[in-house]
Amino acid sequence: MVGFKNRYLVMEVFLSPDNGFGIDDLIILTQFNVSKAIKDSLLENFGECGLASSLISFQVKYVNSITKLCVIRASREEHNKVWAAITLVRRIGNCPVLFNLLDLSGSIKACRNAAVKCEEMKFEHYKLVLGDRLKDDNDINQQLKNSLEKIRTLEH
Repeated sequence: MVGFKNRYLVMEVFLSPDNGFGIDDLIILTQFNVSKAIKDSLLENFGECGLASSLISFQVKYVNSITKLCVIRASREEHNKVWAAITLVRRIGNCPVLFNLLDLSGSIKACRNAAVKCEEMKFEHYKLVLGDRLKDDNDINQQLKNSLEKIRTLEH
């Protein structure tokens, strides 16, 4: 018996800073609203049949609202359709967004390694940007540890 084949997409989400709304109107990324935006895009661009065939193994496995990184699982046969639908997403809620593919892999282990590497680089960038303010703020360091642990525990 052959196992069900999946593809894992490590995506970066860019929120538009000049969206015409105030800072308070920026959306907080969650698994629910990212999943809903992708499903809506699948329905709009590929119809009900395209949505139904893509939902067989579609799942948003991980979302980090700080670094805007997410991991998405799709079946091997449908991953191109899901990827196309992701690139066609222009809004999550009222907030304009763009998705950037950072890694595409066939195993959760390779995906996990790529996601950990991306998260570590993003947090290093935040440390450089924040500088001395970071030493006083233990919340950010704790969030880094929590997000890396959450990625490391990703499973099917």
